[in-house]
Amino acid sequence: MVFQLFFASAATTLFLIISAFVMLRLRTQAIQAAKEPAHLDLTSSSLEPTMLSKTLGSALPDSVIFPHDAVAFQQSMHSYWAQQECEVIPACVVQPRDAQQLCTAVTVLRREYDERGKQSGKGEAEGLFAIRGGGHSPVSGAASIQGGVVIDLGLFCEVTPSEDGSSVVIGAGAKWMDVSKILDKKGLAVVGGRNSAVGVGGLTLGGKLLLFVSVLALVPNFGRGSDPFKPRGLSFFSPRFGLVCSNILSYEIVLASGSVTTASASTNPDLWRALKGGSNNFGIVTRFTARSFPATKIWSGFLYMPAFQAAKVLAAFHECVNRADSGGPSTTYDNHAAGPIACFSYIQQLGVQAIAVNLVYTKIPENGKKWPACWRDSPFGSLWRLWSTCKVRTLTSATDEMNALNPPGRRQVFATTTIKNDMATLAAAHAVYCDAIASIRRVNVKGMVWTFVLQPLLPDWVRKGDANPLGLLERTHEPLVIVSFTVNWAERRDDEFVKTTTRRAVEQIDAVAAANKTEHRYRYLNYCAEWQRPFEGYGMDNWQFLQEVSRRYDPEGLFQRGCVGGFKLDVVDGQA
Repeated sequence: MVFQLFFASAATTLFLIISAFVMLRLRTQAIQAAKEPAHLDLTSSSLEPTMLSKTLGSALPDSVIFPHDAVAFQQSMHSYWAQQECEVIPACVVQPRDAQQLCTAVTVLRREYDERGKQSGKGEAEGLFAIRGGGHSPVSGAASIQGGVVIDLGLFCEVTPSEDGSSVVIGAGAKWMDVSKILDKKGLAVVGGRNSAVGVGGLTLGGKLLLFVSVLALVPNFGRGSDPFKPRGLSFFSPRFGLVCSNILSYEIVLASGSVTTASASTNPDLWRALKGGSNNFGIVTRFTARSFPATKIWSGFLYMPAFQAAKVLAAFHECVNRADSGGPSTTYDNHAAGPIACFSYIQQLGVQAIAVNLVYTKIPENGKKWPACWRDSPFGSLWRLWSTCKVRTLTSATDEMNALNPPGRRQVFATTTIKNDMATLAAAHAVYCDAIASIRRVNVKGMVWTFVLQPLLPDWVRKGDANPLGLLERTHEPLVIVSFTVNWAERRDDEFVKTTTRRAVEQIDAVAAANKTEHRYRYLNYCAEWQRPFEGYGMDNWQFLQEVSRRYDPEGLFQRGCVGGFKLDVVDGQA
């Protein structure tokens, strides 16, 4: 028995030493690649200025970047997170400096849309422009358009707390790192992103919030170069205050008419509600006013475990989610506990699997050097692990840890589904993830990291904050689990295989959940693959409401058909 324990310990130590060596090499390569992004070919005749881009250049001479402005244009293209988006080359990039310049750009685009509609004889024009906030979507064309116009909101990056600390104005081009750095100094926080590099605009309009995870963080500090474990999901503060979208007090938005207006509970309340999950279907939001609240440092981090702990991690996840929902006096759970987020990754280059679990407590524990009671007494408290990064830190530090796990410059795919917190369905979903590894090994996708993520969504969370059209309130009476795949790889030639493999996995999980009667219609929009239809999961009444608001504020369909990217509402000829 002693010999077996010694052998197991020695084998684990050897594995860690080898993994550390290989991962550090990968980290060096990833950092080098980030410093030297691929050069884009901007010499093609198709990149000559179009009439539309020339018109925009004349109207906004200091705010339009053309391909012949090679340095600025290359920099703009490489600001996307996913490599696929960097490869979609527009005719120009418009960077408005304020809402008035944006109104001018939208007016020009609306005029072109109307003119092309007349010429086509259909009264509408397809695909003129795209909108980029943080540029963090992995869907090709989500925030760019081949040969069209990109509206880049990067200069809308203000973060201005109110004097009384109850709200903060956030520019739609800001990233969550911009927000947390300023609010940390003020002792404030908002219900916002868990990944510091994610944009405020896309995340907030998609309904909730993002994260991501993978496992090249297996070795401490390695994740700063390359990742496998990275979840995307709810805010650290959702257990206390609800979803991100449900904590937005008002929006400043430029409409299809070229005018700027406000949407709040008292002004355009239908638009205010529609923007809480309706994506980019109504106009271009320039500023959000979010509720803010006093906040201290938080306790957060990851537990890293070998793959043989998978069954125990699944059981611990299931128990913790049920415990959190019970609300019984016998539990040590409280609403400062966020998570758990369980991430399972296969790293092709190493040929290994690993597990990371994110735990968060949104106030400083009584003893800052010990775990909060709710996590110490949970099943995760006693699980054997390789190491833990859990500690007291600023919110900025916590979101930076998430960001370090999946840096830019790699090809990316997401896909998602939602199930009930049923142990058999969780185990079956994990089995689907494991079964796909055989085909990944066989094809030998270069640099692939295949990550399967589980995160809870509880009924109490969706009841907090303002009403939204997500359809969760009326259909969430028991704990749910958002299941997602976060996949990254190196080469374009593998794109179709990765997308097909990911889609097949999600469809297999959906089939299992349907057979177990543990399926749920909701699909979190910001995790959806391009083939998914998240608005169907909102329910017919909410979907029709969003369509009605779209027709009211954009009757000609500029943001339905003229604006590419995002998920559209299928508004056709004035009908739902």
